[in-house]
Amino acid sequence: MSRMPSPQGLQRPDLSVEENGYLKMLGDRIRELRARRGMTRKILAQQSGVSERYLAQLETGHGNISIILLRQIARGLGFPLVDIVREEPEHSAELTLLIHHLARLPDAKLASVRQMLESELDAAEAVRRRRRVALIGLRGAGKTTLGTGLADALGVPYIELTKQIEHEVGAELSEVFSLYGQAAYRRYERRALEAVVAQNERFVLVPGGSIVSEPATFDLLLSSCFTIWLRASPEEHMTRVMAQGDYRPMKGNEEAMEDLKRILAGRTAMYSKADAVVDTSGKSVEQSLAEIRALIGA
Repeated sequence: MSRMPSPQGLQRPDLSVEENGYLKMLGDRIRELRARRGMTRKILAQQSGVSERYLAQLETGHGNISIILLRQIARGLGFPLVDIVREEPEHSAELTLLIHHLARLPDAKLASVRQMLESELDAAEAVRRRRRVALIGLRGAGKTTLGTGLADALGVPYIELTKQIEHEVGAELSEVFSLYGQAAYRRYERRALEAVVAQNERFVLVPGGSIVSEPATFDLLLSSCFTIWLRASPEEHMTRVMAQGDYRPMKGNEEAMEDLKRILAGRTAMYSKADAVVDTSGKSVEQSLAEIRALIGA
């Protein structure tokens, strides 16, 4: 087994080049997923019970050797590592075969396959989706302003998913996170979305910007609603939030803009799965609202 420590000291000399490469890839993925969640390393440390120091080591490719050993066990069994660490029950044979078949398809083909499946499963749902509009995007994209304006214009309920979560839990959002943690919030988010869809035929819905980081919940949103990504530049996001009187994004954090850009980059792939995109940068509320109404045929 060849050993080649990096001259920059970024690799572990006790591991092979291939093993070091895997740890670096894992660190990059953890950092990307953290950005997609919109979490700082400090928040992740608090939520996971893992020290910031270990997280920093993990994200820079210095993960614990046990990760490599678990990977070797998976290889010995002939299973992907994800199958070894998966917490949910085993998939059925049909679903397992379908997953492996889809995994072989190029990304360009997957979107058309998903659309074909949705069309085949329930063509009538496409009509119902048009009556349920969901506006997604980062904070400062204009979701609340445009959402309330659109709901008024259409004469349908305006629903903020975070308010539904607070109602179900009986606590404010900040308390939900502090008392129950990120994982519990995601469960409440899924339940709230299911309830909103089940109880309303028509609405304008504004979910939290991080809903895209929970694939199952985001898939439910996409399959139940006509989803529009309200896109804006990072600079405009920051300007709008501060114009609302909230200076927390800048307080004590000189890298706030870089964090915002990283979060946006981490979520762009998922946001792009929306049915339509409206870029609100440099536009008035009236201009953006007219564009949205044209998209939904209102």
